Amino acid sequence: PLMAEGKILSYLDIPFQHAHPETLKRMARPAAASRTLHEIENWRKICPDITLRSTFIVGYPGETEEEFSFLLNWLEEAQLDRVGCFQYENVEGAKSNQLSNQVPNDIKQDRWERFMSKANEISCSKLERKVGTKVEVIVDQIDEDAAICRTKADAPEIDGNLFIDKNFSHLNPGDLLTVKVDEASDYDLWGAEVG
Repeated sequence: PLMAEGKILSYLDIPFQHAHPETLKRMARPAAASRTLHEIENWRKICPDITLRSTFIVGYPGETEEEFSFLLNWLEEAQLDRVGCFQYENVEGAKSNQLSNQVPNDIKQDRWERFMSKANEISCSKLERKVGTKVEVIVDQIDEDAAICRTKADAPEIDGNLFIDKNFSHLNPGDLLTVKVDEASDYDLWGAEVG
């Protein structure tokens, strides 16, 4: 409710890590992908402007192609706004080092590429829908080419940016302004300040 009322930023970063129940069980994480999709749907009903970000791990020991495909299908259905993905690596002292069925590096790389391709496709589609809309931004920095800004949907140094590359010399870091979006790429937006 506070997000829907605009009292706090409507941005959630939730480390889902995976979607398949068996993979999540091996990770010792809660395993309820369908319930999670239902929660995402409810959050969007309550707060349509919510931005959802998450990180995932591919190639966790024992992850099968079926489990990975389940994750890709879940990602397509969830339509998360911002997504990061890591390939599993053994970490000193971690219990997962002892798990059988370690996934070969070439398969981890392939799965990472396929996952990021799907995430990129979703991001492109979501950002393309912003073209023609007006968004509030904060100016982070100015260089010779553009004012580099963030919308409420962009975490600093993690998510994309909104660039103003025309008529920006009067802007300063920290300025809050309204921008009409006129172009989108995989992860970034471009636009112009509107009065």
